[in-house]
Amino acid sequence: MEDLRIGVIGLGLRLSLALAAHRPGRGSVVTALCDADPAALKRAAERFGRPYLTEDHRELLARDDLDAVLVVTPDDTHERLAIDCLEAGKAVYLEKPMHITVEGCDNILRAAQRSGTRLYVGHNMRHMGVVRLMRDIIRKGEIGTPKAVWVRHFVSYGGDYYFKDWHAERARTTGLLLQKAAHDLDVIHWLAGGYTTRVNAFGDLVVYGDLPRRAPGAPKPDGWLKEFDWPPAARRDLNPVVDVEDVSVMNMRLDNGVIAAYQQCHFTPDYNRSYTVIGDAGRLENDGDRVKVWNHGPTGYRADGDISYKVPEAKGSHGGSDERIVMEFCRFIREGGVTDTSPVAARMSVAAGYMATMSLRDGGRPYDIPGLDPELIAYFDRGQVAAATLARPKP
Repeated sequence: MEDLRIGVIGLGLRLSLALAAHRPGRGSVVTALCDADPAALKRAAERFGRPYLTEDHRELLARDDLDAVLVVTPDDTHERLAIDCLEAGKAVYLEKPMHITVEGCDNILRAAQRSGTRLYVGHNMRHMGVVRLMRDIIRKGEIGTPKAVWVRHFVSYGGDYYFKDWHAERARTTGLLLQKAAHDLDVIHWLAGGYTTRVNAFGDLVVYGDLPRRAPGAPKPDGWLKEFDWPPAARRDLNPVVDVEDVSVMNMRLDNGVIAAYQQCHFTPDYNRSYTVIGDAGRLENDGDRVKVWNHGPTGYRADGDISYKVPEAKGSHGGSDERIVMEFCRFIREGGVTDTSPVAARMSVAAGYMATMSLRDGGRPYDIPGLDPELIAYFDRGQVAAATLARPKP
């Protein structure tokens, strides 16, 4: 089996994904790199042998020796770059979130259908051991049918990772209730078996709004993402523009009747995601390296639960999920078919986060989620195969 030849657009914080895809002799090899920063190109080139280098993604897409492209650039560029890749006939791995608006997501989906080029969206949490374990417990019926999902996300490094670069700008992300929450909203949908139809939210910029910022054009400080300040109010050198919320809460009603809630805070002392799924015959909750199930009662609180499952150990970036998601992407390029990640689900997580952000900035007024063209849903449910192709008689 020859290695798939992969190009990479964007050499920032998700370079780990490109490294996971660079497996010469084992299925895939990175042969071309693109970034607007020549220094980033030079640094990355040393890690991938002798790849083709360019600052213009159109030059990369013009090459006929690439099988696929990883798009791992800032969120506001995703629509333009993904559509260019799809129209160039290059299979696309598009990092989450799909885009920063619902319209942008729908434009990408239409371009994939129109071009017939394969689109994959990188929601790597679907490949994390804890998420897959929770999904399997639910599928086995150990808590009955899910009826409620609660998620609390504590982001201890939020002031550094999300308020010292472009993530802090509405124009680049819409807000962190979309950008950061897109992972968790997708997992909520996956575990609950439905998509959000109505949201409301509250939030504010309560800590990082008045802290010292860098001057426009000034570089990020030495030690950025290596040295962290505490308490949160001691942070300095924030992005020149900071206009996204650092704490938020949202409520959701899903199309199957499930009620869900998501909470996010970027100035906590610890980093953790806390999931609770309540069914009509029990509940589950993740706790460190365990997922606990309570399905006997009623009683007072029992810390150990009725069943305790060990989360599978994993090595590699993002709990091994980067390596697993790259393997699924490569399989998808070669064979097609349905994948654990879903472009439609990726759109629906953006739609929930986008409309929740609109609600947050509108005093908490409820907002409905815009519907998606049924033809697009059917196209991706079929594994991105046109209906006419399915109907064509076999020779």
